[in-house]
Amino acid sequence: MSDQVKEREVNDIPTLKALADPVRLAILNALFKREPEPLSVKEIAAELDDTPTKLYRHIKQLEQVGLIMVAETRLVSGIVESRYRNAQKSLRLSPDFFTGSTSDHPEVLAALLAAMDLVRSDFEDKHLTDRLEAPAVGPDGQPRSPAQFSHFSMRLRPERLVRLRNQLGGILDELAEEGDCHDEDAVDVTLFTLLYAAKPTGERP
Repeated sequence: MSDQVKEREVNDIPTLKALADPVRLAILNALFKREPEPLSVKEIAAELDDTPTKLYRHIKQLEQVGLIMVAETRLVSGIVESRYRNAQKSLRLSPDFFTGSTSDHPEVLAALLAAMDLVRSDFEDKHLTDRLEAPAVGPDGQPRSPAQFSHFSMRLRPERLVRLRNQLGGILDELAEEGDCHDEDAVDVTLFTLLYAAKPTGERP
């Protein structure tokens, strides 16, 4: 059994196709939330409020491309049961997928949209079940929410865009290096970043 790696760069089409499904992304997310504890298919199904029979083929596909791995096995009622964990702490798409025409790799779009759908669904669920972290109070006595939502568009020079991309990447690298906090007051945090530049209207490749 292999050790978990800190980050995996996705650079092949089979792995992209495996990621282009909200159920498989939800499986990866369920395993991430319960780390370092490995989970059986039944336990993953319980996390997702689903049935094990619906998950077996998704588990098999994730295992085939190396996104998850068998962490341990145990004997349950005379049957060998596999327990899984993610094969990596984080994923990053290869820059090669974003060179040339964006239509060269439709699997990239499918994987990105599936990730967006998962984040949207997870946020909606936590909002509707009142599980979002309550606002904290700042030194001035005013509420300070731990959440932040920003959506803006602006024009930047190419070199400024590169600097912005590097700054965001540096924050993500720093968080990955720190790893999970296991203090009693630690909270689960979801960070989803999306940065893209668009050609001016009328300009085509």
